[in-house]
Amino acid sequence: MLCSDVTKKLSFGGSIKDGDLVIVYEKRDVMKAVKVSETSVLQNRFGVFKHSDWIGKPFGSKVLSNKGGFVYLLAPTPELWTLVLSHRTQILYIADISFLITYLEIVPGSLVLESGTGSGSLTTSLARAVAPTGHVYTFDFHQQRAASAREDFQSTGVDSLVTVGVRDIQGEGFPDEYSGLADSVFLDLPQPWLAVPSAGKMLKQDGTLCSFSPCIEQVQRTCEALKSNFRDIRTFEVLLRTFEVHEGKIDSCQGDEGLSVRSPPCKRRHRSSEGSAMQDSSSSPTIKVRPCADARGHTGYLTFSRLQCLS
Repeated sequence: MLCSDVTKKLSFGGSIKDGDLVIVYEKRDVMKAVKVSETSVLQNRFGVFKHSDWIGKPFGSKVLSNKGGFVYLLAPTPELWTLVLSHRTQILYIADISFLITYLEIVPGSLVLESGTGSGSLTTSLARAVAPTGHVYTFDFHQQRAASAREDFQSTGVDSLVTVGVRDIQGEGFPDEYSGLADSVFLDLPQPWLAVPSAGKMLKQDGTLCSFSPCIEQVQRTCEALKSNFRDIRTFEVLLRTFEVHEGKIDSCQGDEGLSVRSPPCKRRHRSSEGSAMQDSSSSPTIKVRPCADARGHTGYLTFSRLQCLS
């Protein structure tokens, strides 16, 4: 683990202090971001929780309410922050984020340009990826949205790694001061092909670019624009399918929905190692595995390319 205050805040290590931002986990898929204040309380269906009881406890602690209910206090990692932040715009989720950070070869010390900022879901993950010596410069044309994102980055403790600017990258391009300095560029724009020439000027030789688009028509136009100065152009769609695993007893003669299925007899007897004792296999624990019914579908297309090296 990298040794810096920022990366400690983005991990599950350390203790909770007055003024810290904490993710309160109430139950599955129910989380909220709470700023700790010694005089404040949190009240929910599980009871009343005093913030003063949280201070000094390590992140990940389980705390009890006055009614005996409990919640978990988690650190605001990029993964959790993505789930609880205010969705001012459509956001990228962990499946796409993890893939693009790897494919863009973003490592500690990298300089990354991003447009647009949106809700800051990806930006928070980029900040952790470049910590402690790298930096993310992110731009959004909407002034209020940029200001809200700036506040969120301060709350999560990554503001020292992120600079938020207000700029129309499609119309104006990236600022010239970053020309030839960026290791990677990420575009999340309605017309990303308009920003491709400017992105090419910002990248170092052999630098990488990624464009996120929800529609295949946007991908086609972006790829046409990339052909002039970029190589190794590839487009991916990341589809995440999770599975539920349960342990319990199940009648081998019945399917998941109670319908008869063709299967061996319910009771099969096996001779023990001594050759005398018999056991009923139907009483043994059974592992049931099935895909989740609410699997997330299409989010967008990720188009990657690499700047051509000068001969």
